[in-house]
Amino acid sequence: MQKGTKVLGIEGTAWNLSAAIFGDELVSLHSNPYQPRSGGIHPREAAQHHASVMKEVIAAVLTDPGEIAAVAFSQGPGLGPCLRTVATAARTLALALDVPLVGVNHCVAHIEIGRFATGCDDPITLYVSGANTQVLGYLNGRYRIFGETLDIGLGNGLDKFARSKDFPHPGGPRIEELSRGGGYIDLPYTVKGMDLAFSGLISAAQESRAPIEDVCHSLQETAFAMCVEVTERALAQAGKDEVLLVGGVAANARLREMLQVMCEERGARLFVPERQFCGDNGAMIAYTGKIMLEHGATLQIEDSRANSHYRADEVAVVWRTEPQKVPAAGARQGAEAVVVIGEDEVTKRRVSKSYRAAALDARLIAERTRAEARLVAAARKGGVATPIIYDVSGDTITMERVDGALLRDAPTAEHLAIAGEAVGRLHAAGIVHGDLTTSNMIVRDGRCVLIDFGLAFTSAEIEDRGVDLHVLFQTLESTTEDPESLKAAFLGGYASAFSEAPAIMEREREIERRGRYL
Repeated sequence: MQKGTKVLGIEGTAWNLSAAIFGDELVSLHSNPYQPRSGGIHPREAAQHHASVMKEVIAAVLTDPGEIAAVAFSQGPGLGPCLRTVATAARTLALALDVPLVGVNHCVAHIEIGRFATGCDDPITLYVSGANTQVLGYLNGRYRIFGETLDIGLGNGLDKFARSKDFPHPGGPRIEELSRGGGYIDLPYTVKGMDLAFSGLISAAQESRAPIEDVCHSLQETAFAMCVEVTERALAQAGKDEVLLVGGVAANARLREMLQVMCEERGARLFVPERQFCGDNGAMIAYTGKIMLEHGATLQIEDSRANSHYRADEVAVVWRTEPQKVPAAGARQGAEAVVVIGEDEVTKRRVSKSYRAAALDARLIAERTRAEARLVAAARKGGVATPIIYDVSGDTITMERVDGALLRDAPTAEHLAIAGEAVGRLHAAGIVHGDLTTSNMIVRDGRCVLIDFGLAFTSAEIEDRGVDLHVLFQTLESTTEDPESLKAAFLGGYASAFSEAPAIMEREREIERRGRYL
């Protein structure tokens, strides 16, 4: 029988051991972070630190055991040794207090404490921390991942750069400080649909011989612009009007500023929780544990094993029971360009983004406009249905108007099979689309017309083609009710048009299996 109404939460996925008590509001919060002697986080040292201070951290918040209704703990994702230390402590406390045990997904907890603290309702969430960089949105009882890092998390990337320059850990604050005195220099910018990759950017920054202020400034400007771009793309895809920023990197003032500018330009609202709720903290575990407890989402001891690769989209969000908001079909404000649809032709003009550094903005607009025109023509030669391009001038492309059903508004199995055939032909022609979402596919006269080649490039690499499919599958999972049958239909069409399809399909499954907690 429950003894009280409050939940004790323990967070310890990585560097910070933190505990909190949550009732109707936050009752108490106490943290004792691990500080490495040198370099980054050493998992076993961090776990040893957590074990050594666990009693002190719990005692600082647990003043009345009789008030506790459940013990919640960060079950994953995170560093295995740290997670196991916390899970052991949580089991012991739950047994000693004779209360239920609640296993909380660390990523979901960031979202839920953010929603609680800011009052936002149904946001697209940009979650940027040491090991995680993800864009998420709620659909049909789960938090779906629109896009994420394909290699290293942004916070870990910043720390890696900081260590190479002998900055103290964590490196973000020092990078932010130095960036204020710098100017922009070109660095690699890698966005693949709604996914990102930071390794090339970090390596280039480490190797740059420019003044350190310029490197720090450009590293931030480039990395944050990538994050804001994919967040805006998710807003456009999902038709939502709220953005929630969470995770340790959310403390960065420049990232907040860039997101605010983007939101204002497209009529959305930005929500950022107060600083104590941004980084890893026990309050987010206690609060999420409380709402899970209220909806019966508890664990048996034998099911409470730590899961270092526990993904947000694996969690059944039983506590959100409000009706799903489904955006109406039809025109929506795009993420990159202004499209004017005439009677016979379409004019697409890439718009400047005020949140981006001017030099970076000009570079991306020019590169993407040229690449789109060139690769649309190459795709047509490869037998892929694309719009006919009439003219290219500066930031503007004039092309054929394509009438038909936008796949975003009509995601049927029949349409996905047709789309699979088109993408199979595209890959056979050595072209990777780079932004395979249902917003960039139109079904016309029994064929799928691929549009918006702004992120396209030539490649015969299995990895690049696998990422192309992965981007589409993430879109299906985050915006449709039956993604598995739609993916199966797409793969049937894909295999019928591309002899190398089995290898690409296996690589996509491998990409999906990769843990993003690095």
